[in-house]
Amino acid sequence: MTLLTVDDLTVGYRGPNGLTPVVHQVSFEVEPGQVLALVGESGSGKTTTGHAVLGLLPANGQVIGGRIRFRDQELTELSAKGRRDLRGRAVSLIPQDPGVSLDPVRPVGAQVEDVLLLHTDLDRAARRERVHELFEQVGFTDVERRYRQYPHELSGGMRQRVLIAAAIAADPELIIADEPTSGLDATVQKQVLDLIDELRARSGTAVVLVTHDLGVAADRSDLIGVMQGGRLVEAGPTARVIGTPEHPYTRKLVESVPSRIDRRPAGRPSGDTVIEVRDLTKVFGRHTAVDHTSFEVRRGETFSIVGESGSGKSTTARILTGLTRATSGRVTVLGADVTALSRRGFRPLRRDVQIVHQNPYSSFDPRFDVFDVVEEPLRAFAPARWPWKRRAAHEDRVLAALEAAALPADFAERHPRELSGGQRQRVAIARALVLEPTVVVLDEPISALDVSVAAQILALLRRLQEDRGLTYVFISHDLAVVRAISDRVAVMSNGRIVEQGPVQDVFSNPQHEYTVQLLDAIAGRDLLVGAR
Repeated sequence: MTLLTVDDLTVGYRGPNGLTPVVHQVSFEVEPGQVLALVGESGSGKTTTGHAVLGLLPANGQVIGGRIRFRDQELTELSAKGRRDLRGRAVSLIPQDPGVSLDPVRPVGAQVEDVLLLHTDLDRAARRERVHELFEQVGFTDVERRYRQYPHELSGGMRQRVLIAAAIAADPELIIADEPTSGLDATVQKQVLDLIDELRARSGTAVVLVTHDLGVAADRSDLIGVMQGGRLVEAGPTARVIGTPEHPYTRKLVESVPSRIDRRPAGRPSGDTVIEVRDLTKVFGRHTAVDHTSFEVRRGETFSIVGESGSGKSTTARILTGLTRATSGRVTVLGADVTALSRRGFRPLRRDVQIVHQNPYSSFDPRFDVFDVVEEPLRAFAPARWPWKRRAAHEDRVLAALEAAALPADFAERHPRELSGGQRQRVAIARALVLEPTVVVLDEPISALDVSVAAQILALLRRLQEDRGLTYVFISHDLAVVRAISDRVAVMSNGRIVEQGPVQDVFSNPQHEYTVQLLDAIAGRDLLVGAR
């Protein structure tokens, strides 16, 4: 029996020029207990489709045509009150961002209890007891303590578990999970997806999983619908769509998955050591972020540091680039002991050591156009008498940096707010290259990008390294990416490096239990590698 039928759904958004369709004649069916993954890049229409099913389109959104049938109810004909009665009771949402979805000034238990207040006849004591049961189901211990905690007291994975508890509180028949693990570490992602699987197996709940992560879709769905430009371009059983994709866009997505990217040839660069870290420790108050860490990086290689949030990898990157002072230990970069340098003393080294941040937009001055953003490092080193001449003096180098980052020259006149996420990351790379550095530290540079855009950035980084002999320190929690691009890798946990060595050795024969856990958590590894 079909639980959800979406037939020729067309959705539009109203703007200054009228109603513009963004989802075009989408059709699919979901049966009880099934998982349908809607996959595609940002702007493909997958989230809009999910929100249309739930009746949660924004005020300027509208279903233009088509039908949405849940069991025997036509959802497009329901009143606003009818939609509210259905949501949470029979159909529920696991939203993408728990930081936005949870009220920061109320305990999380009370927020889950709201669902029970709306959709059940339970009294206050029974509602509280039910929330305790839900928290146990989602893997919490000390549930009364969790009930009383506020969102800021929980980790990202814990907050996502609270949202899952709220979504299942009234035993819904259908869950729309909108990027439920986006931004989570691999092991936390696996825990959350395992939890959804367990709930589905136990209660027969159907799931529409909205995701840009083809690995997650490959691992966790029965059916896949591939969306591009608001249209469903391919749909079918997961194994068939991944194994023998028919549409060119689907093939492009599958080939862009890091596990499908041609890996580096084995072998360790024989260049001299450009970074040497010995017994590095960084303490913040009572918290030891980096704990007696040692490694070295050779010229021309990609050395990756992997681990979950809080493992110490980003703090290590900030110490390498002079943005954070070490508590103890020794860090030598290009022959200079950076632990003995003040920020001012590190300044001359910035010509040779640059950083690319995870979210480049937050590091751009909103008043600057792209030329100003890329030129900023040159301006920092320009003689004081140059201000009125600097743009002309730096034009060649800025345009050359943009070209190296595969951006057209006319992008120099645009503002970052006019660019996509991938284009902004290219601008950040151009800014890092403009001083012609020797070492580039990349802190989660593709974690916020769609899979095909991320593949383009990885290909660009590899080409730049080959052309310029760059040395990369690559910070990431994504082991599939690290496996594709690295020469050597260090695995960090709780501030310590628990394992390091050539990437092929670490991945094929991990020695530490934590490394094994990380490798086991790579989404879609078996199916996507097998599809090759």
